[in-house]
Amino acid sequence: MPLKELLDPQGKAVNNSLHNLGLTQLHEVRIGKHITLQVDAQGKDEADSLVREACKKLLANQVMEAFDFTVTEG
Repeated sequence: MPLKELLDPQGKAVNNSLHNLGLTQLHEVRIGKHITLQVDAQGKDEADSLVREACKKLLANQVMEAFDFTVTEG
């Protein structure tokens, strides 16, 4: 997701469109990307570590984006 400090023109446009549709209760829209991946790991701690490393090294541009992730078994 874009950092909260940065302008998000796409989110702003969607926010305005929602208000034009009468959905004025919705605000602070932020538009980002969602990535799903499968991880081969011995446990949740290892999976967390691998995903965090992937985000920091490649998946997220930390100058402009923040990242958050959830590891689920399945």
